[in-house]
Amino acid sequence: MNKENKKGDIVFNISNLKTYFPIYDGFIKKHVVANVKAVDDVSFQIKRGETLGIVGESGCGKTTLGKTIMMLEKPTSGKVEYNFDGTLKNVSEFNDKELFDFRKEVQMVFQDPYSSLNPMKKIYESFEEPLVAHGISSKKDREQIMADRLKTVNLQKEYIYRYPHEFSGGQRQRLCIARALAVDPDVVVLDEPVSALDVSIQAQVLNLLQEIQKDLNLTYVFIAHDLSVVEYISDRIIVMYLGQIMEISESKELNENPLHPYTKALLSAIPIPKVGEKRERIVLKGDVPSPIHKPKGCPFHTRCSECMEICTKVKPELMKLENEHYVACHLYRKEKNV
Repeated sequence: MNKENKKGDIVFNISNLKTYFPIYDGFIKKHVVANVKAVDDVSFQIKRGETLGIVGESGCGKTTLGKTIMMLEKPTSGKVEYNFDGTLKNVSEFNDKELFDFRKEVQMVFQDPYSSLNPMKKIYESFEEPLVAHGISSKKDREQIMADRLKTVNLQKEYIYRYPHEFSGGQRQRLCIARALAVDPDVVVLDEPVSALDVSIQAQVLNLLQEIQKDLNLTYVFIAHDLSVVEYISDRIIVMYLGQIMEISESKELNENPLHPYTKALLSAIPIPKVGEKRERIVLKGDVPSPIHKPKGCPFHTRCSECMEICTKVKPELMKLENEHYVACHLYRKEKNV
């Protein structure tokens, strides 16, 4: 549907998005006493044909952000606008028909491939259900689509008649990728797709994803906690902390010129693959604050070695510097004459 649009067009426009999970009090649970602020006022765009990486520590809200983009979680406020036939439309306002079409256009691959496949069903049945739902009534056509997609992920077509437990972790993840591709999506949200795999298998899956993206003209949202993996596959990277965006930049620029102290700490943890060469390690002290009671001001100031007084009082806005590089940090206020 949308693949006819040019590469670089806006596929998703996310503005002031918040996803909160209410905490109720009492046995009846009628009164909301607090909220878990999983995604807290984020704004960014996803461009056609790119791989947008989203990285951060566990609990930073990146998976919830991916699910909200998919409308698997309902946003508390803000907009998720999708390029529907050349026009950006608010996904939360879609009618049943538009939402059904949206589900076909935007697919998701989850972290655990084993729990993503029904252990009681053969792979054929897991593949068949979405194809039937989206109007592929001919069994012959469904089998052909399955065979083509298994070939895409370098698996034999006979595998569709086996059960999930008969495959390795890497094979199961490739099966999940093939199932997501079966309905010919425009965007694929990949939630930690290689974190459960061995390093050697990770490289195979990442290279496979890049080949598939090129062949099928896909747009990826790649979510992970490992910045080295995200850096390898992504065109642009969003760094999240405590539900908020700390930095956005092109992958190469972020690696060579990180601005936010949190990004610098994440990069310092990446091992250098050269004998005898070391990188100065920045160790973050303390734990991530509660997403229920967030610190005032900058959410990172309780662990930041460069914290100033203003950081404890005023939340920094995400501001644009050079080379499409955005950062939310008071260290750069003077450069912008704020």
